[in-house]
Amino acid sequence: MSAGSRTPHRAALLLDTKCTLGEGATWCAQTGRFYWVDIEGARLWRHDPSDGRTTFWRMPERLGTFALCADPHYLLLGLATHLAFLDLATGETQRIVDVEPGLNTRVNDGRCDRQGRFVFGTKDEGAPLQAIGGFYRLNHDLSLERLPLPAPAISNSIAFSPDGATMYYCDSPTREIRACDYRADGGIANDRLFTTLTDATGEPDGSAVDRDGGLWNAQWGGGRVVRYGADGVETERVDVPTTQPSCVAFGGPQLGTLYITSARIGLDAAALAGDARAGGVFIATPAHRGLPEPVFQGAPA
Repeated sequence: MSAGSRTPHRAALLLDTKCTLGEGATWCAQTGRFYWVDIEGARLWRHDPSDGRTTFWRMPERLGTFALCADPHYLLLGLATHLAFLDLATGETQRIVDVEPGLNTRVNDGRCDRQGRFVFGTKDEGAPLQAIGGFYRLNHDLSLERLPLPAPAISNSIAFSPDGATMYYCDSPTREIRACDYRADGGIANDRLFTTLTDATGEPDGSAVDRDGGLWNAQWGGGRVVRYGADGVETERVDVPTTQPSCVAFGGPQLGTLYITSARIGLDAAALAGDARAGGVFIATPAHRGLPEPVFQGAPA
């Protein structure tokens, strides 16, 4: 299906939080709460639809990504320079391992695989951007390994097929999303092009996979979320009324609500005058339902 062959869904504003760089959309099926981050604001956010309460935790440094844990008292944090556990009750963090020490990079996008290991990537902090980052996996025993994938300038779109046998990822400036075979033992093979963005604007950012195997990708600078079938062909899209949608997650009681984070970073006063809801959280109700988010199976010492 090509763009425009079906009337797009339209997302609506849920929370006008004005995050500088909202990211990391994640639904916790166990608690029925939605989590996300403001990377540049160094905050972890949580919204509870049951009572409408929205709270946040201040982080010791910028928070690029995170994962739910098998122990619901903790989250796994991908802070700018290292991984750590967060005790949700006390707000205390426990350092696990440094990431790319000596490089001018920071942790960026991440998701757990179907085996409960945390897979994430980094991004270059310099200018002009260079492909000097990496993709990594934190295993159950808290050992960190680099994955044999091309070095990115800005890692994004990390997601896994319903059976866990395919990993999706991207280097955003290339405007391509890639796929590779992903074995249960952690092996990776057959790295290949999955799809290339065809719109004149936008770069691939955060992704989520639905239960039918479709990949939903937030497209930064394009004001849209696009669903691709397992063959890489667009099947539908969601128009988002803000320029910089950044990440998506399925949530709600039956995982039928698409949550979409966004950002204000890089928008000047004139741009913000026409995009006042930038940095908010948006929702849409597409025809597909999601999958429960895998949780990290490792535990704090």
